[in-house]
Amino acid sequence: MAVYNDLHMETHARSIAKTISYRILGSGITALLCFAVSGKAALSLGAGGVDLVIKLWLYFLHERVWARINFGRGKPPEYEI
Repeated sequence: MAVYNDLHMETHARSIAKTISYRILGSGITALLCFAVSGKAALSLGAGGVDLVIKLWLYFLHERVWARINFGRGKPPEYEI
């Protein structure tokens, strides 16, 4: 299901791509911070992996909820040519 979002359609595939790219960045930072604090690579990779899985699904759900909220969006055109 596509949802109108200003000048383009927000599809599930787009939300999934945004979710994955955001989580890879965020989980990588979590793993690096964990390594900086603990100095243990296995612990850091485990923390980054758990962070990736849990927050990946939470972010995707968050995106899909916001895709249905009209707050801050312009009105869609009444007609298109």
